Amino acid sequence: MMIRSEWTSAIETHDSRLRPWSDAFVDRRSRGEKHPVHDFLFTYYSFPPAKLKQWVPSVGVVLEGVDADDRVAWPWLQSDRFSSVENSLTLDTSRLDARARSTAKWIAELCDGILARPARFRCFGLHEWAMVYRQTEEQVRHAQHALRLTAPDLARFVESQALCCTHYDAFRFFTPEARPLNSFTPTLAQREQMEQGGCLHANMDLYKWAVKLWPWAGADLIADCFFLALEGRDLDMRASPYDLAALGYDPVRIETPEGREIYENEQRKLAEKATPVRLRLKAAAEAVCQWGID
Repeated sequence: MMIRSEWTSAIETHDSRLRPWSDAFVDRRSRGEKHPVHDFLFTYYSFPPAKLKQWVPSVGVVLEGVDADDRVAWPWLQSDRFSSVENSLTLDTSRLDARARSTAKWIAELCDGILARPARFRCFGLHEWAMVYRQTEEQVRHAQHALRLTAPDLARFVESQALCCTHYDAFRFFTPEARPLNSFTPTLAQREQMEQGGCLHANMDLYKWAVKLWPWAGADLIADCFFLALEGRDLDMRASPYDLAALGYDPVRIETPEGREIYENEQRKLAEKATPVRLRLKAAAEAVCQWGID
């Protein structure tokens, strides 16, 4: 149960946290501009910016004291995803169908597996390098930004390293020439068995799985997952071969031993932050399964 002052404060806090990021993306998109770091949070993780700004409670939480003016001020509270009794509002669990339950069960199991599996911290963010390995200037994903190394030097560096990516969605973007250099060949079917808590992308993907539980997981968890993913994306691109200094991103030079040490330390810090968030996501997914029982 949340009294009026609690949930109105939650709405305002959520808006102040998420609106700057959501509105900036929408503004860039309207002008045809791209941001090589931030856009990823809205394009790869394709959760609509408008929904991201909407605060909703988690399943089972009742909002007290919701009046007609509130529904005008925050129109998503009028949605049929809510059920209303007098001035109380809660998510309508009758809308939890078998598909939502199945998704929640899978997410809980994925979280369980990652929490139980030893983390790996020696990949050094080489996936971004493997995505441009042996490509021409025209083929490079962020071609508007120069690479910090020449193509031959970049190739020699990649070939000097032990690629060990365990994340399917990162590995599938490796160039064809880079894939045989990886120690693993992760597939979509192996995701539950291969993902581990040291992986930058597995930790960023907490946002991906949280939004699949929207609205049931609640906006607070989704917001925390968003900012964890944003932090991961920042490290991801600072350690990439792209020169983003003009945008204010100091490179993590993983092509040097010192840079690889910095990357691993930052990767470990992110993994530590991700663990309690993953536990919360697991609990939210299990709650969806419980509420979904007829």
